Amino acid sequence: MDQLIIVVLIIALLSIVWIVQSFLKKAEAREIKYLQIELKKQRQEYFLPSRFEAYQRAILFLERIHPNSLVLRLNKPGLPARVFQTEILKSIRDEYDHNVVQQLFISSTAWDMMKKSREDVVRIINLAGDQMTDSSTSLDLSMKIFEVLAQLEHLTIDVSIDFIKKEFQETL
Repeated sequence: MDQLIIVVLIIALLSIVWIVQSFLKKAEAREIKYLQIELKKQRQEYFLPSRFEAYQRAILFLERIHPNSLVLRLNKPGLPARVFQTEILKSIRDEYDHNVVQQLFISSTAWDMMKKSREDVVRIINLAGDQMTDSSTSLDLSMKIFEVLAQLEHLTIDVSIDFIKKEFQETL
């Protein structure tokens, strides 16, 4: 009989220990989840302004390397076409180097699209530049760039801008 009471007490004690342990585990899991949510909120509050700025700068980068923008901004009448081509390519490189850190704050897809846009613009500039002669001027290169652009159905840069705008709206 004494042994039966001891067994019952041990079972009751083990049951209580198990219940308390289960309760503590659930409470700990809730606390961890709460802390994770709070940490995520704090991270968003801290990084959100940087993300907004990154999206703004990404759009600005793409607008600044758009062939139309480059030609209008950098054109110097009478400049040899090769020199003008070099200045355009340097400007694209400088813009890219200035904005490379933005990849930390935008999606990999958006960053890849920006890089592809840059590569396509360089390709367009080089394609037009390859058709220039030694006597060609910046005006000749500008007209050839516009001619190449007119032949394209769509520019990767325009697709990238639309994508980045859409992605930005989704982060709001």
